[in-house]
Amino acid sequence: MQIRRRWVVAGVVLALTAALIPVSVLRLGTGQPVYRDAGQSVAARVADLLPRMSLADKIGQMTQAERKAVTGDPALVTGLRLGSVLSGGGSAPTPNTPQAWVDMINSFQAAALATPLKIPLLYGVDAVHGNGNVHGATIFPHNVGLGAGRDAALVEKVYRATAVEMRATGIPWNFAPCLCVSRDERWGRAFESFGEDPALVTRLGGAAVDGLERNGVVATVKHFAGDGGTVYGTGDHGYAIDQGVTVASRDDFARIALAPYVAAVREHGARSVMPSFSSVDLTEDGTGNPVKMHADQQLISGYLKGELGFGGFVVTDWEGVQQLPSTEPAGTPKPTASQVRTGVNAGIDMFMEPDTAPVFQANLTAEVQAGRVSMSRIDNAVRRILRVKFELGLFEKPYATVGPIGTDAHRELAREAVAKSQVLLKNDGVLPLRPDTKIYVAGRNADDIGSQAGGWTMDWQGANGDTIPGTTILDGIRSTAPDVTFSADAATPIGDAEVGVVVVGETPYAEWFGDVGGPVLTYGTAEQREPKLLTLQPSDKAVITKVCAAVPHCVVLIVSGRPQVITDQLASIDALVASWLPGSEGEGIADVLFGRTPFTGKLSMSWPRSVPQVPINTGDKTYQPLFPYGWGLHPGTPVSTRDAASSAVVAGAARPGWERLFADAEVAADTGDLARADSLYQQVSD
Repeated sequence: MQIRRRWVVAGVVLALTAALIPVSVLRLGTGQPVYRDAGQSVAARVADLLPRMSLADKIGQMTQAERKAVTGDPALVTGLRLGSVLSGGGSAPTPNTPQAWVDMINSFQAAALATPLKIPLLYGVDAVHGNGNVHGATIFPHNVGLGAGRDAALVEKVYRATAVEMRATGIPWNFAPCLCVSRDERWGRAFESFGEDPALVTRLGGAAVDGLERNGVVATVKHFAGDGGTVYGTGDHGYAIDQGVTVASRDDFARIALAPYVAAVREHGARSVMPSFSSVDLTEDGTGNPVKMHADQQLISGYLKGELGFGGFVVTDWEGVQQLPSTEPAGTPKPTASQVRTGVNAGIDMFMEPDTAPVFQANLTAEVQAGRVSMSRIDNAVRRILRVKFELGLFEKPYATVGPIGTDAHRELAREAVAKSQVLLKNDGVLPLRPDTKIYVAGRNADDIGSQAGGWTMDWQGANGDTIPGTTILDGIRSTAPDVTFSADAATPIGDAEVGVVVVGETPYAEWFGDVGGPVLTYGTAEQREPKLLTLQPSDKAVITKVCAAVPHCVVLIVSGRPQVITDQLASIDALVASWLPGSEGEGIADVLFGRTPFTGKLSMSWPRSVPQVPINTGDKTYQPLFPYGWGLHPGTPVSTRDAASSAVVAGAARPGWERLFADAEVAADTGDLARADSLYQQVSD
């Protein structure tokens, strides 16, 4: 592979001219143009429609606005010829019901079909762990937990259920899955990654694409490329790592950052790609000259569309081109002409301009008329967008009908995914629990469904509290064990409880504000506004200390989007579980705690021993985590070389440097090299 460095604005009115349809291109005997004939091939229909379109029609197809910008006046969809509308995180109709979603989207669709050529629009959302903008939808574990489950068939089912619940609310386009390979736990989007190993991300990311694309929803693989590898301290807009710079050699960038996209495009048929906010700085020509991905013509047009043969369309992230360098004077409304020109010529096909669609359209029109953007580039972009719309059947069935969400079957699937995502890090014989055990439950995340769902749930940043229907972890424990006392802060007397279950961890966050060491969220709940750390909050530590000192057996569950350093308290904990962000079905955690379902989860990220170790990943020259990549105890499962290696570690009989051997074995297993994996496991106890 070769990679080279190289709305409203007052007074803006666009001239929109309807194309005349000549009789000569009507399909003989039908009285309708070829593009309206479902019996024709997609290629023929696109070829027929494109010449009928005016420049305004074409630029309209390249434009995506946010629902809030057009809800008050759907005629704007008609006037701007919009090709797409989206909902940002938390942007929902009132009331937030499936019927209201369908009614809203159909109103936009009616406006789109009021244009002379009647080209339907494509509606998109971020449904990154279920249809999380819609109240009552099934909320699945975030990808970091699905990565711990290691079950590609299950991931496909999860994304298939997500697709079904999206279509039930009228939405055929998902800005997911994230194919980032997360290489730094401090990144606020780490939970959106399936893990730190590109082979794991490739396998599970492909399954996610299949779950969407095979069930009527366009998948968007994001963020192309390298967003999980940005260097701490390079973050844009004052953030510590988010939107930063990935510094890598060509080979490493291809091996880590690009690998998941190869499979997603070539093998799984992803039809949309979203560039990253981040930048890439390849070391072969020196460092210090990063290129924003939204401007990287070589990677977008050269590699993605050229070398990989990607036939779908590329869509910007939220106002993505507005972050590009601009040659216009300061204060010029964004996106400026130079930003638009750069993005289009780099190979971007659709532009997410939530509130600035008219500015984008006016500037792109002028750039085409001036010859700085070619008509061939415009036609290529529109051809790609139209192809997907024809493939989806939108021209034949543009209007949505409402369907069920949050079904029993989907919630049961989510419960299974929760159970398989749980990683048992330590167990001194206390698990599984007996249902007749007298249990004291403590910790602020035990009975907080918003915290266990995390970000991108009913809001961009999520929110702790009673935000969605479902079962909390406490609900799950109480449904199994009749003798349970609960106190979030452990203020209630512990008494003669036999087991303490302490549920602690992070509160919800997403990109930007989720960075460790970055700016603190300025809105939301008080808990969300606490500084993001790689260690537990002091109040969490205090609850662990109090409960674990007062009960015979102490179990700690960490609900978080990334590992939390807990080395200093590990000795006082009898069983430690990484619960990640399980979503709406907390009963899945009770399933493994009480042994109804065995622990099978394995770490999708290395668990650091100390904060200064971070970032820590498989393949590091110095690799001594507290728990290595792939670690997870599986009591009660059939004995294997992996179990023998784990037993040797627990017994203190593993050889020095066992962490690297164990992690390397897990990476080998990710790639399907089971013989090498077995050999490495055996070396752990030799």
